[in-house]
Amino acid sequence: MLYIVLGGLGLLVIYAFDIVSLKKLPAAKPLTWAVGNGLLVFAAIMACLAPDKLSLPVWSTWLGWALLLVSLPLLIYSLFINLPFRRTYIAAGVGDRLVKTGLYALVRHPGVHWLVLVMLSLILASRSSLMLIASPIWILLDILLVAIQDKLFFGRMFSGYDDYRRETPMLVPTKRSIRAFIDSLKQAGA
Repeated sequence: MLYIVLGGLGLLVIYAFDIVSLKKLPAAKPLTWAVGNGLLVFAAIMACLAPDKLSLPVWSTWLGWALLLVSLPLLIYSLFINLPFRRTYIAAGVGDRLVKTGLYALVRHPGVHWLVLVMLSLILASRSSLMLIASPIWILLDILLVAIQDKLFFGRMFSGYDDYRRETPMLVPTKRSIRAFIDSLKQAGA
């Protein structure tokens, strides 16, 4: 239970990251980012290592590792490469531009999808009963976080966010957003 709370606390600290960004507190921005993510990663590792294991077939463990090899790089890409890392996570203030290309042409919060897959992969790979309990809680907190970001913060942080909100779905891709995503990939490759 302690690790579930620590992971939830990590997500709350990540929520504070947006407040710190808007307040332009330079030292606090990378600190909240590092502490929030550190708590969540530590809690997930410890939940995976918990002794109570699920009775799952061996193939599910292999499936979990394979899924982790795909979903973790996509999570890292969507949050730390598709977005300009230094301006988003280190420099004081908010990012200098709204990213609407790559995975952000598909949905406004692509990290949620990859986090769900990472959590599922960790459940399968670790077979941890605690991870089975923690994952839905952390996923719901993450969805709540992005809903709050979307409604309260990003419109104030990024010029043109209201237009982006109208053009691009929050979490569920549409035909239009899939086309925009494909066009974005073609433009990046050209």
